[in-house]
Amino acid sequence: MITIKQQMESRRPLAARDFHCWKWLLNRLTHSRITPNQISVLGVAFGITAGAALALTPLVTTGGPAQRGFLLASVLLVVLRGACNIFDGVLAVETQRASRLGLLYNEVPDRISDIAIFLGAGFAIGSHPMLGLAAALGSVLTAYVRVQVQLAGAAANYCGPMAKPARMVILCLAVGILALIPTPWWPTPLGSLGLIGIALAVIFAGTVITAVIRLRHASRELRTLPRHDTA
Repeated sequence: MITIKQQMESRRPLAARDFHCWKWLLNRLTHSRITPNQISVLGVAFGITAGAALALTPLVTTGGPAQRGFLLASVLLVVLRGACNIFDGVLAVETQRASRLGLLYNEVPDRISDIAIFLGAGFAIGSHPMLGLAAALGSVLTAYVRVQVQLAGAAANYCGPMAKPARMVILCLAVGILALIPTPWWPTPLGSLGLIGIALAVIFAGTVITAVIRLRHASRELRTLPRHDTA
């Protein structure tokens, strides 16, 4: 069984935790009544809203202010969701409020947000629903593999080319570029498939590779551990 301490110590390494602005905001949150679980729920709200904003982009004038506004808003919402992902865990550790219930709030909202964002991106301008579904499944797969290898006794592993930060950066870059470039530049050599669709295809392929890499690393580690029988 993974203990609370082990789960907290195996958090994803992020340089952003050391930024002065993060530490300042963390200090404010520490002295507030806001709980880590509330921040996790807020992250879900940002994720779902980001997905909705992306899904709405084909319903307005192509290249118009409303469509570009939805695209830019979705990028901002994804960034805010990422900030919540950082602060819920950090706040739980710093205020010593980590709990078993908190472990659920740390994992489940992330998966809901991933699914909402990628499904929404699948319906975005220049994309395809199947690509959104594939990226969503791929993101859940990488997280599932990470948790399962921990349950099997291996160390938490965040390796691979398409961990969560990379997935969100690629999607945000595609959406942000699309929102800022002139409309005549939107078509791609792949016909109706635009930047967002291409980004989702890259994310899906990367998540499959990431899952395989994590499984291989875990397999090598588990072979070196003492055998034990399970009931």
